[in-house]
Amino acid sequence: MDEHLRRQLTAWEEDDEARRSWLARYTPAHDSQPVRSSPPGVVPTGKGPVPARRPDAPIATDLLQEYFDAQARSRHLDLAARSLQSQGEGFYTIGSAGHESNAAVALALRPTDPALLHYRSGGFYCARAAQVPGGTPVEDVLHSLTASTRDPISGGRHKVFGHAGLSIIPQTSTIGSHLPRAVGLAFSLGRAKALGRSTSWPDDAVVVTSFGDASMNHSTTIGALNAAGYCSHQGVPLPLLLVCEDNGIGISTTTPPGWTEAVLGGLPGIGYLAADGADPAQALTIAAAAAARVRRERRPLVLHLKTVRFMGHAGSDAEIGYRSTRDILGDYARDPLLRTAAALIEDGASAGDVLSRYEEIGSAVRKSAEAVHGTPRLRTAREVMSPLTARDPDAERETAATRAPSRETIFAGKLPEDGPALTLAGSINAALIDLLAAHPGALVFGEDVAKKGGVYGVTRGLRKRFGAQRVFDTLLDEQTILGTALGASLAGLLPIPEIQYLAYVHNAEDQLRGEAGSLAFFSNGQYRNGMVVRIAGLAYQRGFGGHFHNDNSVAALRDIPGLVLAVPSHPAEAPGLLRACAGLAAGSGKVCVFLEPIALYHTRDRQEGDGRWLAPYRPPSADADEFCRARLHGDGEDLLILTYGNGVRMSSRVAADLRAEGISARLLDLRWLNPLPEEDILAQARTASRILIVDEGRRTGGIAEPLMALLTDHRVQTPVARVCGEDSYIPLGPAASTVLVTEERIAQAARDLCQAG
Repeated sequence: MDEHLRRQLTAWEEDDEARRSWLARYTPAHDSQPVRSSPPGVVPTGKGPVPARRPDAPIATDLLQEYFDAQARSRHLDLAARSLQSQGEGFYTIGSAGHESNAAVALALRPTDPALLHYRSGGFYCARAAQVPGGTPVEDVLHSLTASTRDPISGGRHKVFGHAGLSIIPQTSTIGSHLPRAVGLAFSLGRAKALGRSTSWPDDAVVVTSFGDASMNHSTTIGALNAAGYCSHQGVPLPLLLVCEDNGIGISTTTPPGWTEAVLGGLPGIGYLAADGADPAQALTIAAAAAARVRRERRPLVLHLKTVRFMGHAGSDAEIGYRSTRDILGDYARDPLLRTAAALIEDGASAGDVLSRYEEIGSAVRKSAEAVHGTPRLRTAREVMSPLTARDPDAERETAATRAPSRETIFAGKLPEDGPALTLAGSINAALIDLLAAHPGALVFGEDVAKKGGVYGVTRGLRKRFGAQRVFDTLLDEQTILGTALGASLAGLLPIPEIQYLAYVHNAEDQLRGEAGSLAFFSNGQYRNGMVVRIAGLAYQRGFGGHFHNDNSVAALRDIPGLVLAVPSHPAEAPGLLRACAGLAAGSGKVCVFLEPIALYHTRDRQEGDGRWLAPYRPPSADADEFCRARLHGDGEDLLILTYGNGVRMSSRVAADLRAEGISARLLDLRWLNPLPEEDILAQARTASRILIVDEGRRTGGIAEPLMALLTDHRVQTPVARVCGEDSYIPLGPAASTVLVTEERIAQAARDLCQAG
């Protein structure tokens, strides 16, 4: 491919007629605009027609040269990636060759427009970096390819296109998973402006995100496009430019002709423009029209950019195994770099000058590639994980302890701490009111949280107090809820989304695992996703159950690096824990999940009529909770019970009964399930006579397993037993008790353990 370009330019230098003959044979695939029922030669903009530039219309020489330079740098970087890999110095070969026309998108935008990019965005990256004084696109990409600690975005953790100074938010090998975040960011820029909140970007910023034609078919992409259209349909500002880079093939699977146009051209609420990436005039003109339209109208638009793919999917992909030689060579006629070279020659440059410029750029890239040999790399697990473990405790405490000066007004003169004792649901509701009052950038959103006040009434009254801009219902899609949170956090807001049931989060788990959890890691802490995801979950609901409303599995959440998981068990605990999570989110950018036991929402008693599952409200700054600290109840010496959530109430009831049998127990409420409060666990375990783990989760993947491993790793010799849920989905009705932890099972395990020791 590289040699083909050189030969072609050399032939054109020797014989200009050869260039004209080559151009005459070339027929652009998108010669006319495949747009919705528009007159020929007209691009729809929504505010009057803008004439489409003819493929042979002139482009300013300096813009065309800038475009060529970005494309050439990207092409030579792809060649360098293969060379570095062959020398054992490079570790990534998914290239951008054939997609370099995405540089036109960068040139149509500003370097202050946030970008979430497809992994073939080398042209875009090189073009944007050139827009910023001192930009070093070649060195940036080479350091990323070689896993160098000098990589300006990931610090040597992965090959990503990203740079905080260029407003490029890193994504890795994305199959559309970044699109919900892009929708969320575009939404949140408008929402922040409506709330009078400043963000990291200008008020008229456009969010750009790109994806491939194969990725377009992924449910995540379809969901994001639906969410964008849903907002647009309601007139919600959403300045989002969606760029589909269509090379017609996904690894080895060909996209059916016309499918991409049919899908993207018929999206309700989303504009559509198309351009042939092999036609520089068309690509530059239509990209500029698309960006200007989104910036002006604040509505989403798809730019369908037709491209080709050179050198296979990646270095290990031998495309000759699934494509004919004729097809592969046929794509050379649509080489965007060669077409831009032809346009420069048409503009007055000589083929020799263009070839010299190409070789000059190639020489500079090769020289830079040689310079990265032996680059410093991450050497320890601590270095690798540092973005996941970084914290700012002072900022966390400040956020958690902040009291709104107008609390009396917000609570209509009836402060909750002066009122009667509250249930778990009531204490969470009051804590949310305090958070929203203290932090003007806090948002509460999800399914049914606004007008209805939540399925269990936990968010009741919030919309009335704080308005529909800050407390709002979303469409029924957990992926969009979490994507909105991801975007809101990037906009500098404090998102507190609700997932209605624990089982529902699995529909969108990758938004936590692949997007939220990874951002700080892949940006070396330069970007973070501070949020508090409230999830109603766990089991033991009476009269309403089945798996989807009684999910007791937390393994998927605990498996996400850096994610914080807190579980309140009592109304006395909930406000402090929730505020601690808000502090972690706002102060340290942590992704927090606040898992609320549904069965305890409205529980009032430990034993019937005793009111011991009610508690006075703990206002902000009142003995603030510390991150990852457990809470001890009782001082029994015969038995230590380690538990959480519903297990706290069940175990405390059992402990009361065991006391009558002469067995004294103390109970450690873990409260934090990820990371576990290891210091407090070990301190209690080392002085315990016996340890019983009560885990309402499943036997496999539950909390009991890491607890037992912790005790073993630290050589705790105390006898240990566990009571767990079974490895089963939870059935409907009374049969649920057969697979869940019961008080009877806890009591019997305690007796057996004490009798054995």
